[in-house]
Amino acid sequence: MRELIERALREDIGDGDVTTGALAAGDARARATIVQKAPGVIAGLEVAEATFDAVDPGLEWRALVEEGQWRDGGPVATIEGPTASILKGERVALNFLGRLSGVATLTARFVHEIDGTGAQILDTRKTTPGLRELEKRAVVVGGGHNHRAGLYDAILVKENHAAAAGGVGEATRRALAAADARRGARALGGAPGPRDGLVVEVECASLAELDEALAAGAPMVLLDNMAPDELREAVERTAGRAELEASGGVTLETVRAIAETGVDYVSVGALTHSAPALDLSLRVDSLDP
Repeated sequence: MRELIERALREDIGDGDVTTGALAAGDARARATIVQKAPGVIAGLEVAEATFDAVDPGLEWRALVEEGQWRDGGPVATIEGPTASILKGERVALNFLGRLSGVATLTARFVHEIDGTGAQILDTRKTTPGLRELEKRAVVVGGGHNHRAGLYDAILVKENHAAAAGGVGEATRRALAAADARRGARALGGAPGPRDGLVVEVECASLAELDEALAAGAPMVLLDNMAPDELREAVERTAGRAELEASGGVTLETVRAIAETGVDYVSVGALTHSAPALDLSLRVDSLDP
């Protein structure tokens, strides 16, 4: 996280904040408050604090809220110390905080929509390059759950993988064999990868493909762009033999109908690729020139 923050600060400050340098006396001090200006869930406090700390370790940060709570608005945190340092860190800290709070807020909206159905909201890999860990953490703050972190920690057989293997059934068999080989290597003291029990999931775009995947022993199936009637049929055909994830074009307007079909998970790419930033601002409350 530190490297990401330092890169963001270099991008913004460059060889110096010329406006602050011209207008703020070097020894001036201030107290500022970050204010939430729209309803939502705050996430990313740790990153915002670390941003100000990277600008000036002498700045004093105090969080006024807890992450994960829905709020209508109000004060979020205060920062005290050199005025120039606060102004230098302001935009980068707000960018991180607004982005991550936006992800948490949209996630919370989706979670609220499916309340009582038994399904869980999952994120995807459709994240901002370099921000995946932080954005996935924000999904959890908003009440959602993380899907795989990357290409390394789960096997997800997508359409192109299945085509390369000669079909969904054959791709499923190969994927399960690969997962078993990794578990075997672990049992023999080898190093199969980042974790035991590698999850295998197979994408299916039709009920016929679902039948192939189930026959081959798929423990988890991604039902891609299926209508609610198809999803209900998929749940009935599966009869508990595999976990089911619905994915594709999910919106706040459609997510409840999807969740009510009986699937275990609903994955939503929009949580990270389309979440609007939560409206936040930094207000200087007092100056000590």
